[in-house]
Formats: sequence, C-alpha cells, structure tokens
Amino acid sequence: MRSITKTLVLSIGLALASQTAIAGPQLSQFTAGKVQRAHQLQQDEKMAEAIAVLAELEPSKAYDKAFVQRMLGVFYWQQGKTKLAVVNLTKAVNSGLLDDDQAWITQRMLADILLSNEEYKKALPHYYALTKSIPENQKADELWLRIAQSHYQLEDWKPVLSAMKRYEQLNKKDEVAPLTIKLGAQLQLQRWKSALPTLQRLIVLEPNKLVWWQQTAGIQLQLNRSKDALATLALAKRQGVALSQQNLRTLAQLYAQQGIPERAAKVLAEIDDAKTDPQLLADQATYWQLAKEWDTSIKYWRLAAAKNNKHRWALAQLLLQEGHHRNALKELDRVSGRKSDVELARVRAYYKLSLFEKALIHAKRANNIKSTAASKSWIKYLTQMRKMQQNNSAEQQLTAI
Repeated sequence: MRSITKTLVLSIGLALASQTAIAGPQLSQFTAGKVQRAHQLQQDEKMAEAIAVLAELEPSKAYDKAFVQRMLGVFYWQQGKTKLAVVNLTKAVNSGLLDDDQAWITQRMLADILLSNEEYKKALPHYYALTKSIPENQKADELWLRIAQSHYQLEDWKPVLSAMKRYEQLNKKDEVAPLTIKLGAQLQLQRWKSALPTLQRLIVLEPNKLVWWQQTAGIQLQLNRSKDALATLALAKRQGVALSQQNLRTLAQLYAQQGIPERAAKVLAEIDDAKTDPQLLADQATYWQLAKEWDTSIKYWRLAAAKNNKHRWALAQLLLQEGHHRNALKELDRVSGRKSDVELARVRAYYKLSLFEKALIHAKRANNIKSTAASKSWIKYLTQMRKMQQNNSAEQQLTAI
C-alpha cells in the first residue's frame, strides 16, 4: 500500500499538469496570467513568491476564485502549511465549479491531507464521494482502503469490514497492512470464525511473526477447538517461531489435555525457569506421573519439594504408590499440615512394612485428629491383625513347649 505522502505527491503532480493545460480557455485573461506566473515560480522552487502572487488575487469570477483556491491549497501543502491547504482546497471543492477531472483530483488531495492530519470524520465524506465516479487512471481499491483505515481509526468496526470487502473485490493481492485492518475489526466485533482465515493469510505473508500464531491459537481456544490450537502452536514451534514462555505453558497444557503428557513435560522443560521454578518443576512431575514415568516423576517431585515444601505431600504419595515405604515415611515427617492425611499415609506405609503395631498407633492418631470411615476401618482391621498375630504367637509358644 502506498504511503499517504506518495499519494499526495502524485495527486499534486496530476493537478498541476491539469491546471496548465486548461488555464487559458477557462480563466479570465488577468487571472490566467497570474496563475501562469505563480506556476512558473513554483517550478523554479520559489514557493513563497508563488503563494504571494495568488494570495493577493481577488477574482470576481466564481470559477477563477475556485481555481486560485485550488492552486493555493496545493502550494500551501507543499510548504507544509496544512491548515491553510485544507481551508483553500475545501472552498475549491465545495464550489462545485471545477470540471470533472479537476474536481476529482482536488477532492482526492483534500481527503488525503485530512487523513494524514488524522481528521478522519472530515476525510470520510470526501472519500465516499470520490467512489461514485472514479477516473480510469485512478485506483478505486486505494479509496476503499483509505475508507477502511478512517473507520478503523474512528473505531467504526462494521464499516471497516464493509470497506474491506469492496477493497478485496478490487485488489486480490494479499498485503499485511490491509489484512491487519480487517483482522482488527473482526476481533473487535468478536467474529472469531471469520478472523481465522484472515490470520491464515497473514501467516502466509509473515510466517515468523509470533502474534499471528498466538491470535490463531487464542481464537481456536475461544471456539473450544483445543486440538486445532495444539496443532497451531506445535506447527509454529516446528517452523522455528520463537514461542513465548506463556505459549510454551499453553502448548504443554494442550498436549496433556490430548493425552500426550510426556510431550507436555518436554515442552515445559524448554521454559527458562523450568529447572528452578517450583511450580514448573511440580508441573513437570505431574506430567511425567501422568505418563507413568514414575522414577522421572519422583525426581521432579523431589526437586519441586526442595524449592517449596508444599510439594512434599505429592512426593510422599508417589513414593508410597511405588513401594518406597521407608523413603515415604521420611518425606511424611517433613510434610506441613494435612495431619490426618499424613497419619493415614503413615498407616499405609507401616502396614506395607508389616509393622502392624505402629500402623495401629497412627490409625488411632488419625482418628483422634479427624474421625473418618478410613481411620475407623484401619483401626478395626489392624486390631484384628494384632489379635491374629498374638494368637499365632501363642500357638507357636505352645507348640514349642
């Protein structure tokens, strides 16, 4: 897309060529002479003198006045005096006295200046008027793009999309700036499904730009299409796009949700603080545990617990599950809080070690802290086990006698 400045320079060039071509027949003799003089001074880069020649004119003919105002507007713009340029060009346009080509070029110039000055509300009526009759040597797609841009700046999102539709009918080539305008309006209107094809077109143009991948995955999650979001982030990663730390966390979560916890753990390992942040260590431990990689999970739970003692309980539970009962008991001694749960865990550990008396002691402690079905069941069961042990011991003593 051409810059506003280049467009204005082109408009001015066309306008000046048009002025010199028709000056004699259309203007009064006196005004025509002054116009030619001013035009020559402008060509000689004597802009101040050219403006002075025109500014002192007070034409009696309405057409002469409109023509001079138009020319003054061009010169003021070249001098950087945009306010004066707008005043004079507006009067020339509103006169309705310039012929068709001159009127169109003048109004286009005025609209472009207003746009460059961020006067979007004033620019829009002119652009819409220009679209009604476009000379063959002018580009209609540029007008609709400027209309879209103006509405975008005014946060009029629906007209943005209407203008972009007209633009895309005239210009089939994908470019980043127009697509970004379209995407912005779609996102503001929460037209998630429509935004996805726009983002795909942007990804084709800028495959290494992270924001397009992020927004695509974000919308897919918004639409509850987690598999698509996973595919998007995974593809971005494979293509070498530098995902953010949060993107990696999201990717790991998506892998886990899709039943690929090992991949989730490996993705988390790529995060900067993966080896030092206790929560990240705990998350890796959880994913390895879901992957049934018990030893690896225990390793990460140990690292997490060393950083934050709140993870000690998860470590102790996994040690119990994997039959490391004595190590589990050591970890349980360091667990804070969870008094009833810790006592019941000790019960299980001592029971597995066949230390039923100790198991019963801790079952009673658990019951005293919080009486539950589990604590009561353990007490009943272990009491029976103790009686059986005592009976077996008595029988062994009788047999020995």
